[in-house]
Amino acid sequence: MVKLNLLLMVIAVFCAMGVVTSQHKARKMFVDLQQEESLAKQMEVEWGQLQLEQSTWAMHARIEKIATSYLQMKMPDPAKTQVITLQAPPPGARP
Repeated sequence: MVKLNLLLMVIAVFCAMGVVTSQHKARKMFVDLQQEESLAKQMEVEWGQLQLEQSTWAMHARIEKIATSYLQMKMPDPAKTQVITLQAPPPGARP
């Protein structure tokens, strides 16, 4: 009977250690999950800021200002502009 009680006590200790170990792993994984979610939120904020910055850099008025002031570009004279239209080839013609 003493051996049976000792065996049951050893099994209970191992079960308790297993529960403690699994709880520790679960808590550690939960902390890791929270850290990754926090990092994901920070990246979403940064992505939004980068999109806003890109839209600011690509604004038509800004590009036109840079083209006229820094690159000395100007609109061509309409009298010197020619428009060429592309005609579709007739049916059966080879390209």
